[in-house]
Order: sequence, then structure tokens, then C-alpha cells
Amino acid sequence: MRTTQYYRLRGAGVFLAAVLSCSGLMAGAATAAPDVREVMSMAAEREAVAVTVYNDDLALVKELRRVDLPGGMVRLTWRDVAAQMRPETALLRATSGPAIELVEQNFDFDLLSPQKLLEKYVGREVTVIRSHPTTGEERREKATVLAAGSGTVLRFADRIETGVPGRLAFDSVPSNLRDRPTLSVVLEAPGGKRPLELSYLTGGLSWQADYVANLSADGARLDLDAWVTLTNRSGTGFERATLQLVAGTVNRVAAPRPEMAADVMSMAGRAKVRGPTEESLMDYHLYSFARPTSIADNQTKQLALLSATAVPVRRQYLLAGNAGYYGGRIDQGTQKLKPAVFIEFDNKGGQLGKPLPAGVVRVYARDRHGAAQFVGEDRIEHTAKNEMLKLQLGEAFDITAERKQTSFRRIADNVTESAWRIELRNAREEAVVVRVEEPMPGDWEMLRESHPHAKDTARLAAWNVSVPAGGKAVLEYAVRVRW
Repeated sequence: MRTTQYYRLRGAGVFLAAVLSCSGLMAGAATAAPDVREVMSMAAEREAVAVTVYNDDLALVKELRRVDLPGGMVRLTWRDVAAQMRPETALLRATSGPAIELVEQNFDFDLLSPQKLLEKYVGREVTVIRSHPTTGEERREKATVLAAGSGTVLRFADRIETGVPGRLAFDSVPSNLRDRPTLSVVLEAPGGKRPLELSYLTGGLSWQADYVANLSADGARLDLDAWVTLTNRSGTGFERATLQLVAGTVNRVAAPRPEMAADVMSMAGRAKVRGPTEESLMDYHLYSFARPTSIADNQTKQLALLSATAVPVRRQYLLAGNAGYYGGRIDQGTQKLKPAVFIEFDNKGGQLGKPLPAGVVRVYARDRHGAAQFVGEDRIEHTAKNEMLKLQLGEAFDITAERKQTSFRRIADNVTESAWRIELRNAREEAVVVRVEEPMPGDWEMLRESHPHAKDTARLAAWNVSVPAGGKAVLEYAVRVRW
């Protein structure tokens, strides 16, 4: 398939060629004037390549090649571009010397395969080669391809057959069917070796941050390592590329894609980490790697982002309620619950205090033999410096809770009073504090309580309840709610 852009139309003849090309009557690219010479540039001619990757399947590619132009009107075939290139964003320019004048641009992303080759030959002749089942003698016969979509239909001189009754031989490969994605540019420029830079946006490249947190034996500190996980499914590789990453969400216009493009598409010892430099870029953050890296097509690779040691950690047990508790009588008896386990730490001080890109944090703790064991994971959003990170690891095993509605009465259609008893039990060998959070609907008033609550927001009552080692604690309260 081909996407064509015209920068300058020279008379009605070129305009007619554009119309014919779009309607399929020219079986490929718009025909250039006879004096147009073709020059091919391969990936091996790259002198430099830079890739800036965004979080949401988008990358900016810039590559520099030195191309020997014959002068005058030239068709430059620029091979080895990304298969998911957005051709409307492509920009070719000379980095030094006289400017080049762009006339036409075609992006050929219909890649060579047996099926594609057969489809291109619909309405054209092929040679059918059959071998005799006993003698092995080959027989050749001409046939016209009538259809190649759901099945192959061939018209011979005296009959029509379906399927492929042997091997097919083709006279040539159509000019707009490429073995790899290709950008074809018609340009006018003086002759000689010229440094040309092509820049474009492409899909198929994305990155995310992956974090590994190792808790100390007492759970009071952690070591944090961050890695960039970079995935390339763009359709081409980039050797020794200068790599930059943008953290943040850039706005993109959600335009529908053209119909013709629809089918394209062990815990070892800690190592010293040399991460990228970080800088602000408008309202985003840009990470630049000092060493070039090679990004092969269909490859996922990891690069060190940051490392921090002995980061102070706080552990929290949270028992969260539900605003629906207060609308009516609950006759199901006692609810058996498990508090959620969280750890939290501040992104400041020491080796932290820098923007942390969104990603998954996987947390490990050491057993009594010193082996690291996985204890949970959570996803963080883009986190600015000096902000707090809170990770949910799972549910507590040795801390349990029972919730029971002890009384309920409806005072009016929109007013209720209810009383509650929450018993917390701790089988651990050390005392813990469980935070109980109760979302309150409408206007509410606490009538009585065994422990003082904090009104963190207009719709939330919270208690911090100390539970002794091997013991229990009981929280009781009554509340009036008006809707």
C-alpha cells in the first residue's frame, strides 16, 4: 500500500497523475517525469540516529544519512523506516548546504509476501508450473489471476480453476510492493554528497518504568532500583541510537486512521546503576541516556533508570468500610474481614527526590535464610519529587477483623441512626496499629464512639486503633446520617 503526499504540483499532467494514483488506475506510484533518476538509501548509510520514546506507543525518530544525489529531479528511495510511521509527520531536510525542494512523497508499507504478490497480480498473467507425478517433468501454462482474496481463481485459455494447481511464477515484483517499509521522495537539489535528516513520528515504540523494592529484615527500610522497559514493535531496528524518554502524557488528536492502513499495524546482588540525566521539558520530564543503545525490532530491553538505598518505609494496615452500610438494617450477622497491607515512603532525600515515571513496583522481603521472596506489587502514577508513594501489597494474614451492626433505626425517610462494633485481632508477635476508614454518605454526626475519630474529609471518618501483640481491640461507634 502507498500513502502519497504532494508538496508542489507542476501543471495539469501531475494533477491527473495524482488522481489516477489514488483511484488505483496506475497500479502503484505516481509516474515521475522520464528524466527523474532514482537513488536508494539503506539503513547501513545511517551516520546518526536519535529516538525519543513516549509512554503511550509513540516515538520521534531522527536519522542522518549522507546521500550522493545526481542533481536535478531525483526519486530518493529511503529504506528501513518504521512500518508504523505516520507519513504525514515525515520531514526531510538538508542539514547543510543548499536547501532541497520536495515535490512528492510516498510511503510504501505493503510488504512483500506470497499472498500480497498474488493480490497485486489480479488481472495480470502468471505462469503455472506443474510437475508430472511419475516422471517429474515440468509443464508450464499461462493463466490470468481473477481473484486472490478468500481464494485464488485462475483463468486458463480453455477453463477457469480455483486454488493454486502448482507453483506460480511471476514476471516481476510490482514497484509499490516492498520487502521492507520504504519512504519514496521526489525532490530537486544540486548534485553531490549531501547530509540529509529524516524525522518522523511512529507507533510501535513504547516504554514504562519497572521498579524492584527490597525490604530490610525489619521492614523499616527498602532499597529501590528502577529500570526502563523499552519495547520496539515498529517494524525496524535502530543501531547505536541516541535514546531519550519522555515521562508524561502528551495530548494527541484522535483522528481515525485511513481505511487503507487498517491492516498495518533472580534476585542477585545489587549492581551499581548508571542512570540517565533528567530535565524538565515544558510540563513533562525528559530522560537522556549518555551511551548509545541498539534497539532491535520485536525486542524488549531494559536500561537502568535509578537506584536508591536505605529508604525509610512506613507500614500501614487499612480496614476500609462502605458508604452503603448506613442505608438500612443488615441482617447477615458478623462480617469477617482482612485489613489491606500498605507500605509508604517519601520521594525525597538521599538518592530519591527526583521525578519517578509511572510503572509497577514489585516488592521483595527476605526470609530468615536471607533469600528474597516476592510479597506484592502495585502500580504508581507519575510521581513528582517530595510526593509520597503508597503501595498496596495484599491482605494481612495474622490480622483479622469482624464487623457487626449492633442497632439500626430509621428516624425519617432521609435520616437513619446505626451502631457498629468492629473487633480487631492480632496474632503477630508485635503490636500493630490498624487504620479503620468509614465512608459516610450525606450529612453525618458521630453520636458516640470508643475511640476518637478524625474527620479527614467531609465524607470520611477514620480511627487509628492500636492492637496488642497476640491480643485484640474493639472499636464501637454510633452515627446519625441524613441524606
